Amino acid sequence: QVQLVESGGGLVQTGGSLRLSCAASGSILSINVMNWYRQFPGKEREFVAGIHFGGSRNYADSVKGRFTISRSIAKNTVYLQMDSLKPEDTAVYYCNAFMSRDNDYWGQGTQVTVSS
Repeated sequence: QVQLVESGGGLVQTGGSLRLSCAASGSILSINVMNWYRQFPGKEREFVAGIHFGGSRNYADSVKGRFTISRSIAKNTVYLQMDSLKPEDTAVYYCNAFMSRDNDYWGQGTQVTVSS
């Protein structure tokens, strides 16, 4: 079992920045990839960014150059630094811990709202 607790969401103006945090606990040694997803109203969750156990990172095209995923191994925490935010980034952001197919965990989600 893995528990994920997200924080850092909120309201920001266009062009502003926010940093999301996701603290993991439990069977964290089984985690292969930590991801951030987001969900727009009435839509399915979409991938935003991921950081592999070995440190490699990947991003959705819509956030490349604006968002940065990082981690603190000592704190068992993954971060999503979001810069140059746009109104279309408004969504609920979820942290995901991926072990293997059909074996992953989700945080409770944190709302990010970007005002125009």
